[in-house]
Amino acid sequence: MKIIDVHAHIFPPKIVQIATEAIGDFYGYPMRYMGSAEELLSAGARANVSNFVVFSTATTPAQVVKINDFILDSCAAHPEFIGLGTMHPEYSDFAAELDRIYAGGMRGIKLHPDFQKFYIDCDELMPIFAHLQSRGMFLITHAGDPRHHFSDPRRIARVAKAFPKLNIIAAHFGGWSDWQTAREVLAELPNVYYDTSSTYGYGGIEPMIEGFKTFDNTHIFFGADFPMGDHSEEIEVLRKLLPDDETFENVLGRNFERFMEMYK
Repeated sequence: MKIIDVHAHIFPPKIVQIATEAIGDFYGYPMRYMGSAEELLSAGARANVSNFVVFSTATTPAQVVKINDFILDSCAAHPEFIGLGTMHPEYSDFAAELDRIYAGGMRGIKLHPDFQKFYIDCDELMPIFAHLQSRGMFLITHAGDPRHHFSDPRRIARVAKAFPKLNIIAAHFGGWSDWQTAREVLAELPNVYYDTSSTYGYGGIEPMIEGFKTFDNTHIFFGADFPMGDHSEEIEVLRKLLPDDETFENVLGRNFERFMEMYK
């Protein structure tokens, strides 16, 4: 059985401790690991994870190219990695940068509106989404936060409706700490997908149960949210929740394999 973790943060060695601590401070949540490529591979190996979708976040326009280069280099060094780029709405030459990372093998970008401090449906992002759609790339976005409205599931729904050919992975079952809203506004949108990361760890088993009842299970991917989550623990929860072997194996890897077939 192939296991693919679709939600893993990694950071350059020079800033790995600072960046990991910053995430912990932002969420008020203890980190299980340091967010290095080596620790990710080690943690995943204990759970027999085959591949990892890796990314990092640009909090300023000046960080975009540096972070994208780091992820490209990390993927070159570790064939287990599937890299996603970053982008910022104030980055001026976004089309050239998206084309560059596409040529380097990236097929999508990750945004974290709450950490980057912009609304996911802001006007400045619309040209970026249009370029992603026309280029045949996808978007993964942090979804939901009780303290802000930057990544409100309703905003994600607006983007999905405005760009129906842009596939969007709404992380954390579509709405971290706002799972009911996510189920209400995202479930009927065919271009929206979900990952399981930071759901059980924050909301317990109920939002996972309701998510699997509500969303198309072929649109759900396994995510551990490294360095916060532990692969073995998250997989154990899914095993108990999904006694059907086919659904369990689809969520752990096959669904994302089929998803990525669209981006070859």
